[in-house]
Amino acid sequence: MLLFPRFEGGKWLGFVTAIWVQAICGNNYTFANYSDVLKSLMALTQMQLNNLSVAKDVGKAFGVLSGLASDRWPTSVILMIGATMGFIGYGVQWLVVSHTITPLPYWLMCIFLCMGGNSSTWMNTAVLVTCMRNFPQNRGPISGILKGYVGLSTAIFTDICTALFYSDPSKFLLMLTIVPAVICLIAAIFLHESPPASTSAEENRETQFFNAFNIIAVTVAVYLLVFDISGPHTHVLSLVFTAGLLILLAMPLLVPFYFVFFKSSHGLDREKQSVHEPLLGEETKSVEEKEENHEVSDAIATKVEEVEIKRKPVIGEEHTIVEMVKTVDFWVLFVSFLCGVGTGLCVMNNMGQMGLALGYSDVSIFISFISIWGFFGRIISGSLSEYYIRKSGTPRLVWNAASQILMAGGYITLALALPGSLYIGSMLVGICYGVRLTITPAAASELFGLKYYGLLYNILILNLPIGSFLFSGLIAGYLYDMEATSVPEGGNTCIGAHCFMLVYVIMAFACVLGCGLDLLLAARTKKVYSKIHLERSQVNS
Repeated sequence: MLLFPRFEGGKWLGFVTAIWVQAICGNNYTFANYSDVLKSLMALTQMQLNNLSVAKDVGKAFGVLSGLASDRWPTSVILMIGATMGFIGYGVQWLVVSHTITPLPYWLMCIFLCMGGNSSTWMNTAVLVTCMRNFPQNRGPISGILKGYVGLSTAIFTDICTALFYSDPSKFLLMLTIVPAVICLIAAIFLHESPPASTSAEENRETQFFNAFNIIAVTVAVYLLVFDISGPHTHVLSLVFTAGLLILLAMPLLVPFYFVFFKSSHGLDREKQSVHEPLLGEETKSVEEKEENHEVSDAIATKVEEVEIKRKPVIGEEHTIVEMVKTVDFWVLFVSFLCGVGTGLCVMNNMGQMGLALGYSDVSIFISFISIWGFFGRIISGSLSEYYIRKSGTPRLVWNAASQILMAGGYITLALALPGSLYIGSMLVGICYGVRLTITPAAASELFGLKYYGLLYNILILNLPIGSFLFSGLIAGYLYDMEATSVPEGGNTCIGAHCFMLVYVIMAFACVLGCGLDLLLAARTKKVYSKIHLERSQVNS
């Protein structure tokens, strides 16, 4: 929906609204903020509660629909579908938690949690696909910034709710119901596909702007972190914090405003003309010559396409979905992604019970910790991986392998249950989970192309419900209930370090397996990244 075709900063304004969508798009990771209330209201065992969390993650399995739709429908339609799904899914949960209606049957609650989880796939697909196509030469920073704000969204919602409503689960769910719908409506107006940069000057300018977005994003993360670690706050100070946070979230608008009010006055229009228009005195081609050359180019392009159709694409070229799933590289990427995000989701879904088992009555700080440190993992890995591709052609998957080892260390730290283990473990898990969610989508676009990226991205995201079911629903739920019933008093609550110890050990082994797969894929794709490095070096020379 292109309402402002002559607005020079429109492309950047669209990117700002994409950031805002991502900043409210992590609603799927906030289950621990109200899981205890649902468990109490519905008298659930831990296994049943974990299956509710699996239901919300299963919503991401239907993200394949948003991937298919992204190749056919405009961005605005995708966003509004996501907003509607979230409004209904979280709205019903709010009605239950606020005691407006009596708890619904278990199977029906699973459906509404599934709808809420599915809403984020439509929002993510809309902004990620559109921005990847608008800025194809900056896929690392794009993935890092957008996924970084998704990581911060949990902390943004949690801290605002803590500041204004004293962590009231009912008010928290009301925020999840209303705020994303409003933001998606705004983004539907401004975010649309635009032509990518066509000159090295435009690409360099994009890089400068993305550096500015990175600085703003890091400022937001540090601001949230300081609020979390500075202890209890008075109501007045909490209101001041909320106002400051809203100002920081509006600061990305400075980039399109700078583009309009300063860059336009310095002759961007003339720069574009100098690229595309002949200089005075330069010989120009006649209309007939241009048409003749155009016909020859079309004929050559047609022949090239016919040859490419007959030839099986190699890694690094455009793949159809069928061609992609037939490659070994895709399945190596898919399984390694499962090891990282599946175990990370298990921690997020069970943080309420993990904290309670170690004696913490309020786990909101740990939820925020995972969110904020996840942001640093996303933003740093996106920019750092892009830098080393341009510098030396280092495969992006190397950073995935490093994160898996660090994540395994986080699980061992949690298993030891020493003083401060939950702080350190949540920090390490957050960082590494963020790295996985940034590096994998960017790498997938480089290995298999952007033509069917919407569907490709959502096939990879199938790992979220699969991982949630495997690690959270089956392993964590079963082992927790087994530990809870093994104590003399029985019940459905487990207290002590033993409650999740075996779960952490299993997840650490899964991360070691994922690291091996990532190193294998990094070796197999070294030529692809060497080619990308060479191409970008030639453009910038």
